[in-house]
Amino acid sequence: MQTLKKQLKQNLALIFFGTLFSAYHPAMARTDLEAQEKYLKARVNSSQQNTDHSAHISPIDKSQDFHGVFYGYLPCNDCDGIKATLSLKQNNNYLLVTQPARESSREFYEKGKYSWNDENRTVVLTPRNESSVKQYRIEDEGTLIQLNSDGGKMAGDEDRYTLRRSDTVKSREVHIH
Repeated sequence: MQTLKKQLKQNLALIFFGTLFSAYHPAMARTDLEAQEKYLKARVNSSQQNTDHSAHISPIDKSQDFHGVFYGYLPCNDCDGIKATLSLKQNNNYLLVTQPARESSREFYEKGKYSWNDENRTVVLTPRNESSVKQYRIEDEGTLIQLNSDGGKMAGDEDRYTLRRSDTVKSREVHIH
């Protein structure tokens, strides 16, 4: 009986280690295969260092890169001016905050989507609510100039309708002149 138990223990141990070894062996083979693939990729990359891969690059949507916070002080008919902060966010969302220069005036918020027209060099703001669409001409990457509803220049001095990106302005504060 003891010899039978001893032989059974040996057989179980042999089965256990055999199973363990067979389970371990494919993992080693897979690791070797991965190492060989990495080596081949590195070899191909080193031989193609001077190859032009521009044909493989997907076109870049510039509107995704054109975002930031723009500040300005816009003219107003019935007040001294309007402090404006336009935030062009990723995913073509915007937030426009305006505040008339009056004693204890409140801020007005407008949210919506903006679109970029590279040919006309304009940014068009389309609000969520039923408000009118606003357009800005892109002077350069740091300057937007407000346009009228037809897309033409506003009457008067163009500098009065200018918003500048925060990283191009020394201070966030805009002064009345």
